[in-house]
Amino acid sequence: MPIKISRNYRLDKLTEPTARGSANDTRDASPVLSPSVGQCRGDVTTRKRFKQVFVPVVDSQQKPLMPTKPSRARRWIRDRKATGFFKRGIFCVRLNVDPSDVEVQEIACGIDPGSKMEGISVKAATKDYLNIQAEATTWVKDAVEVRRNMRRTRRNRKTPCRQNRINRSRGCLPPAIKARWQWKLRLAMWLGKMYPITHFVVEDIQAKTLKGKRRWNNSFSPLEVGKKYFYAELEKIAPTTLKQGYETKEIRDSLCLKKSKNKITVDFSAHAVDSWCLAHSWVGGNLKPTNTDVLAIVPLRFHRRQLHVLQPAKGGVRKPYGSTLSLGLKRGSLVKHPKHGLTYVGGNAKGRVSLHQLTDGKRLCTNAKVEDIKFLTFNTWRIGNSSPGLKSGVSLPKRS
Repeated sequence: MPIKISRNYRLDKLTEPTARGSANDTRDASPVLSPSVGQCRGDVTTRKRFKQVFVPVVDSQQKPLMPTKPSRARRWIRDRKATGFFKRGIFCVRLNVDPSDVEVQEIACGIDPGSKMEGISVKAATKDYLNIQAEATTWVKDAVEVRRNMRRTRRNRKTPCRQNRINRSRGCLPPAIKARWQWKLRLAMWLGKMYPITHFVVEDIQAKTLKGKRRWNNSFSPLEVGKKYFYAELEKIAPTTLKQGYETKEIRDSLCLKKSKNKITVDFSAHAVDSWCLAHSWVGGNLKPTNTDVLAIVPLRFHRRQLHVLQPAKGGVRKPYGSTLSLGLKRGSLVKHPKHGLTYVGGNAKGRVSLHQLTDGKRLCTNAKVEDIKFLTFNTWRIGNSSPGLKSGVSLPKRS
């Protein structure tokens, strides 16, 4: 049944997402159990609140249409012509009636890859729909090294273990490289489900060649292999154009835009300015950004199950460590608790589950019963320190 909407309807104060996987509010759900090497969760800061100035629109078949203004989205929901829902932190509307026009304009998505941060912008000729600054996955290399060392020491202790095998003989990508490019691909696919993106513009990165050698050796670089995989997968979504780094700088200088030297700060001038310039190079239009609000996205790290911890406890017993499930609940899932409200699932001990706060990841309790927890939706990344909200200041009412 459609939601009844009052006149003072606000989009930035939703406290309970729907139970469907595609309709949820992932404002700050962080299932990080303990930061480890390669993670810089404390370095990400947002100086101002994120403002969603356009609302993505999909039809009854989940096909993306042209985004609309918040006021029109409110009117559609009030008249029961559409249903509002959250898709990984972005508020969208799904039409309950046939759209009056299905024609879409040229919308480009600019992607600026980085070693620590990624910049992504979605814009048309006259409208800037969304700017994203996402953290890169930097912990996979260290995790694989720890796993390899554990297997080697296990073989030396004459304990049961699998036979050593050469992964490279299968021709696959290195795990760290694959995780980096798959993370970018996940974000591109997520945006493609909300916006009718017609073209991708990506800044092409180059691998360092060996000193005194010809450039042929860059073909054997894992980075070169990884980006070719990414470009091939991106072409399946929409046509893709590559730009060199100096071309991005020329576009930025011609538009008199400045780039910040502080790469960690969540600000438009840090990374989104380059992704905006890349998208602008394809669609043209306005010479200055009309929307400089940045959505900070942090990928969630799950500690996969290990055979045991590195150091044995008393008596030489090595305790088991890590898992993605807590008594049947997937860690990081958004749940509702009678006392603590909307939280996310952490670890478990002695038949109880720990719950964590959405805003800062603070542990609220360690003794929550599974039967008292209501599962809402799965969650694989969190929305930095900012919360989704609209410039007009109108929001969804609480459900009873």
